[in-house]
Formats: sequence, structure tokens, C-alpha cells
Amino acid sequence: QVQLVESGGGLVQAGGSLRLSCVASGRCFSINAMAWYRQAPGKQREQRELVAAITTGGSTNYADSVKGRFTISRDNAKNTVYLTMNSLKAEDTAVYYCNADAWMPGIGAINPWGQGTQVTVSS
Repeated sequence: QVQLVESGGGLVQAGGSLRLSCVASGRCFSINAMAWYRQAPGKQREQRELVAAITTGGSTNYADSVKGRFTISRDNAKNTVYLTMNSLKAEDTAVYYCNADAWMPGIGAINPWGQGTQVTVSS
């Protein structure tokens, strides 16, 4: 299977910055689009919000709430996706999850999730 491991979360004051990383690992897989989602306090898994996504070719899209503040990027050679978050606000507080559209021989398309990394913004 493909495993996604996030890092980089933490506690930051409003107006500060953080950079999240997510590394994909496994045997014989390919990654297509990668994305960051977030689950705010009190929200259910089904209410996770798409924060940003990026294709293999580098095309990106963002939630309106983070446009101009967050930047998603990836290093295809390292199977890693990043989320640089600037001008953080209290409402950005959430658990951030990495997600990928991947493919494995003999299995086909899969959609793994990371374990999540907590981002807390103090006002």
C-alpha cells in the first residue's frame, strides 16, 4: 500500500507561518494529484475541507479562504507535497491531512490519507 506521512504542524501566533510536508512511500506506485484537506475542531471526517490541490504537472487550485496566503507545491522525484501557510488566522486551526490519487499495479486506483498534523493558530 501507499503510506502518506505529514509533518510540520504546530502552534503559531496569528499572522505567522508554517510549512507542512507530506511524503508518500510504498512499493511500485505512481502518484497523480495530491492535496491537503483540513478538519476543523468539532467537524466530522465527512466535513473535511479541501484546502489546496496540485496535479503532477503543477496545476493548482485553492479554497477561497486560503487564496493568497497558502501555497501548495510538490517534488515529484521525492513524492512529496508541501503546503506553505502564511498570514495564518485563528480560523485556520485544524488537523491537516494529506491525500493522494495513486495507482498500484494489480490493485489499480487508490486514495490514501495521511494520519494528519495539528495546526493551532492562537489569536
